[in-house]
Amino acid sequence: MMIGAWWVWLVALAVYAAFRLWYDNWRGPLSPAEVDAFMAEAARTKINEYSDPAVVRAFLEADDGREFIMSNLVRVHPGEVAHPASGAPVPGLTLLRDYGRRFVKVLLRHGGHPMLVLRKVGGYIDSWNTPADPGWHVVGAMRYRSRRDMMKLAIDPTMRDVHPLKTAGTAMTFSFPTQIVMGLALSPRSWVALVLALLAALVHLASVIALVGR
Repeated sequence: MMIGAWWVWLVALAVYAAFRLWYDNWRGPLSPAEVDAFMAEAARTKINEYSDPAVVRAFLEADDGREFIMSNLVRVHPGEVAHPASGAPVPGLTLLRDYGRRFVKVLLRHGGHPMLVLRKVGGYIDSWNTPADPGWHVVGAMRYRSRRDMMKLAIDPTMRDVHPLKTAGTAMTFSFPTQIVMGLALSPRSWVALVLALLAALVHLASVIALVGR
């Protein structure tokens, strides 16, 4: 009975270990050689077209090996714009949604995931010494496993293919990296463990009931 009932906990533990192997950065901070290589590749592929290379380099050189959240504010192009591939008129929001679906697939492949995507429902409530509200539409927060993974995603050939969708559908945007100081939401490290424990407990209980009923 012990073997028949408890095997599920070993499976749950193995699944959680596999999840943590994917979710966490096990390679530590970037080395100076890696920073130089990433910056050289970024320059070669021109992915820094909308970024300040000095700012990117400083961020990479200050790598602490920890995950971070990229915060984004986006103003969508009003009306229709030319599709970057076909030239056909397409709503800017349609292009951004198409970009977002493809971006998330690449982000997941590199150990990241969306944290929040928020739709703006009002103007500035509290502000001072800032420019007038340009009409932001969306606020996004994307979790990156590491700064190394951010650069791997940036130079991923798939992203070079879909990035024109973002630039065509976006009227204005800016992004900056952040790290969580305080938060009440459970991290995936916690809720994945809880879900696996619940599933294991249910299977364990069903196994015990089945064995006792024989």
